[in-house]
Amino acid sequence: MRRIVIAIDGYSACGKSSTAKEIAKQLGYSYIDSGAMYRAVTLYFLQNYVSLTDPIAVEKALKNIEIDFHPNSKTGANETYLNGIIVEDEIRKMEVSEKVSEVSALLEVRKMLVDQQRKLGKRKGVVMDGRDIGTVVFPQAELKIFMKADMHVRAERRQRELLEKEVMYDLQEILDNLQKRDEMDTSRKESPLRQAEDAHVVDTTHITFEEQVEEIIRLATSKMVQAEGPVVDAKL
Repeated sequence: MRRIVIAIDGYSACGKSSTAKEIAKQLGYSYIDSGAMYRAVTLYFLQNYVSLTDPIAVEKALKNIEIDFHPNSKTGANETYLNGIIVEDEIRKMEVSEKVSEVSALLEVRKMLVDQQRKLGKRKGVVMDGRDIGTVVFPQAELKIFMKADMHVRAERRQRELLEKEVMYDLQEILDNLQKRDEMDTSRKESPLRQAEDAHVVDTTHITFEEQVEEIIRLATSKMVQAEGPVVDAKL
């Protein structure tokens, strides 16, 4: 079947990344974590004390940032590298989470990363998740998914995710962070989080991880069959 682009958008802690990774694995597609790219930029800005209100400093910093994804030698999972150094754990910490929406709202940052993301998606056979994948990065994606979930469920999931990394945060602190990020993501001027008109909504509040993956795989398979189209004789 013809390979397609699968764009997955939605709110934080709805399971976008884990779902996208599993879908890519099952389909034999490439997985691109756009959220990790924005987190990597945020980490660089924090480490180098880049002022977000100084356009010249931001532009200069972006020229010094190189983001790559390489598979883990043991698990095979893609991991994020910032200027040649693995930063997968660092970019998931709360100090990055608290700033990433603010960094993502900067036009200069979005232009640079959207350009990189589009280049990665040109070869098709790609699953990418984020906030504006189906609306801005790949508006012509064959399959668009919009994921959402109850706020408290999302906070509990994020807390478990952090605990797995041996980091403990109070649930209310995580709730406050998610609410702040939602407000910033949906109200920002550049590429706000919104559902594409032709996106399929997947509410993960009351379904298992396996069920959400199965549903998206079903939709993807249908789109891949449609993408094949009728057989046309090249001589006609």
